[in-house]
Amino acid sequence: MTRSNYGVSFFRIPQEHFLINTFDTSTLRFFNQFAQRWPSFDRLICLVSNDFLLRGGVITAILWWAWFRPSNDRLRDRQIILSGAFAGLVSISGARALVAMLPFRARPIDVPSLHFRPPIGFSQAGLIHWSSFPSDHAVLYFALATIVCLISWRAGILTYCFAFFVVCLPRIYLGLHYPTDILAGEVIGVLAVYIFSRPLLRQPISEPLLRWHDRSPGSFYAFLYLGTFALATNMESLRVYMSFLLELVLGLFHHGH
Repeated sequence: MTRSNYGVSFFRIPQEHFLINTFDTSTLRFFNQFAQRWPSFDRLICLVSNDFLLRGGVITAILWWAWFRPSNDRLRDRQIILSGAFAGLVSISGARALVAMLPFRARPIDVPSLHFRPPIGFSQAGLIHWSSFPSDHAVLYFALATIVCLISWRAGILTYCFAFFVVCLPRIYLGLHYPTDILAGEVIGVLAVYIFSRPLLRQPISEPLLRWHDRSPGSFYAFLYLGTFALATNMESLRVYMSFLLELVLGLFHHGH
């Protein structure tokens, strides 16, 4: 164990991983002490974490409520939704860029030195083994919650709670992320939407889409439905296909050599 210049102790794991600070380890150990105690609770957490309808459907419904709700400034609200959705894409791209630039950080469940006890019913089958820092789930869902908060602070607080307790906290419990992964993702998502919701940016981003809405509402709402659903499900279907294509291309490349 080593100590940083700021007096925070760190547990060293192999060099290809980030250093894990004591805040992460103590929080993980607190939640992990409950794993495998109540099988039904473990399975419930697994179900919640993997449920697209609960995780993505609720956020999608809230965004559509915000789009159609009675408002004294509907134009501003819709501009925020459209520019905020764009900010969500930007923030996810930024998070992926950080993953590429920063040292690899293994998920807690994959770090032997943590002695993480996997909850009953959890399976790593189909899990994309990207670096855990930052959490792209936290980036996206807190970005979407910020959109709602800028339109209605009461609904926004409820959406923040949903994003934290239903989306993010189970990922800590399952050993998919460290608390600092979640915190970093939250900051990225909130800041991205706040920046892109400023009039200087939101108006040029949203105006072409709003003109499309006025010209062809049917095609616009078909696009909006697919776009919000893809965002609210963290574009997981797209990521699975992209990972498959990447593996296919790499396989063909290696086979050719």
